[in-house]
Amino acid sequence: MKVLRWNGCWLRIFCAGLVLAAGCAHQSDHAAEADFFESAKTDFANWPGRIIDDSKDTFLRADNLTALLLAGGASIAMHQSRADRKIANYFDRHGIFYGFTDESLNVIGCPGTHFAATGLWYAISIDNEDDFNKERAWTMMTALSVTGLVTVGLKAVRDNQTPNGKSWAWPSGHTSSSFTAASVLDEFYGPKVGIPAYALASLVAYRMMDTGDHWASDVVFGATLGWVVGHTIAGKHKKLEVAGFELIPCTAAGRGQAMGINLVRRF
Repeated sequence: MKVLRWNGCWLRIFCAGLVLAAGCAHQSDHAAEADFFESAKTDFANWPGRIIDDSKDTFLRADNLTALLLAGGASIAMHQSRADRKIANYFDRHGIFYGFTDESLNVIGCPGTHFAATGLWYAISIDNEDDFNKERAWTMMTALSVTGLVTVGLKAVRDNQTPNGKSWAWPSGHTSSSFTAASVLDEFYGPKVGIPAYALASLVAYRMMDTGDHWASDVVFGATLGWVVGHTIAGKHKKLEVAGFELIPCTAAGRGQAMGINLVRRF
């Protein structure tokens, strides 16, 4: 029942995010509203195929598989050697997150919060006719979806308990989703955004151990999964830029064929 309630909370937040996103796109101009729903309809129709393609590109890469296998091996070693238990006992004696701080990090790290924020980003981009940010928002949505599906699948297979007795411990969904979001932002906007995003994701991961909601091994694998998925999918869909200018290939025909690039920047 705890698992069902947790998943229900996630689903409600996700649906609330979609409602909020749709509300942001609502205008008195019915044509603008129709454009939003038409665009969303097209993207959602193509979503399953994009998730499958991006999952293949992510999990069939040798370097990604190596990173995930190493993290999985480390998780097994930590759990079997009782390192997990020792770390959990330390946090039980030296916990630092309580009350408002604890709940704030819980909400910030919740996958439903990430979906809701991404839905808002997507809706605002459509409302502003900003195809560049719309595509980035949809890339974030896809990365979060791939991470979420893999995380839930692994939880169902592993089905072990957390230090405080909750079900579906490995891997940590809060951690995997937070590191996915941070990795996508880092890939898109560089270290000025990426470093603070990783710092916040790390706080979420620390909080999951501090409160007994997860073992250290759950956090290690969750962070690795999020990092792999986020960077791979965002890197695949990121448009090439130089000094803020988008690089677009071009060809020209005259006395002879010519090839080059255009530098485009939106103001």
